[in-house]
Amino acid sequence: MKSYMLGLGIISVVLVCAACGEAGSSEENNASANEVVEVDSEFTNEKVEIPANPKRIIADEYLASVIALGSMPIGAKELSLKNPYLTEYTDQIESIGMDGNESYEKILSLQPDLIITGTSDQAVYDELAKIAPTVAIPFGTLKNTEEEITGIAQLLGKEEQGEKWLENYQTRIEAARQKAQDAVGEDASFSILEATGKSIYVYGDNFGRGGQAVYQALDFQPDEEVADIIMEEQWKELSFEVLDEYAADYIVLTSNDKTIDDLKSDPIWSGLDAVKNDRVYVWQEERSWYYDPFAIVEQTEELADWLAETN
Repeated sequence: MKSYMLGLGIISVVLVCAACGEAGSSEENNASANEVVEVDSEFTNEKVEIPANPKRIIADEYLASVIALGSMPIGAKELSLKNPYLTEYTDQIESIGMDGNESYEKILSLQPDLIITGTSDQAVYDELAKIAPTVAIPFGTLKNTEEEITGIAQLLGKEEQGEKWLENYQTRIEAARQKAQDAVGEDASFSILEATGKSIYVYGDNFGRGGQAVYQALDFQPDEEVADIIMEEQWKELSFEVLDEYAADYIVLTSNDKTIDDLKSDPIWSGLDAVKNDRVYVWQEERSWYYDPFAIVEQTEELADWLAETN
């Protein structure tokens, strides 16, 4: 993937002064408006300058991480603005359109000084770069919350804020993990499934639906027989004939139209041990699809509470 490579150990930035001249003590303590950061770019095969202290950020991706670091973007995608885990932050952020159909005109009108995008499409990047300095971090480049917060903090020059946010995050995650493992034991296996219409999907640890919370934060695992397939492919459509092979001791199920009672009355679902023993957590896609840092910590605590109550 062509990108500005960001993350743990893979960001390369150099502070440079864009204008020469004498600076007073106040300017020495605070980055001036002319100070920029040089970022390695595989798109252009050269250093690209971005503001050291951007004030008008378009978060085409990574909205939650930018907010976590104390910055408030001026624009973001519609789907990100609908994130239920960010409702207290997004009232003043303007929509730049739906995912895959963002409005360049809208982005231009907002006069950004930095655009952070998740695209790996050269044509999309080129259009964004015409508007403002643009950093592309393609989907999957940052593998977990720690890498995402650290990478975005390095980009924005907010490493201290990033470290503090992660300290609080780890405290909450460790408490939730202990609660969950005390409830079910370390050897319990978990499946991350989604039922939409007549289709069933299984997910790994970096594709939403609770995978990050279950497999990364709570440190549970799928059944050994299918673990490699799930983690390598990250998502896979299943036939009903093989559902029992992927159904573990506990199931975290995304569905907008199924309840536990529906599963128990279904001839296929009702045969699964997790369904028989009430070890299924059903939530709607608006709660499970998101896997930003805010979503993951709240999902982790939500699932830990369910496991404690269930057992």
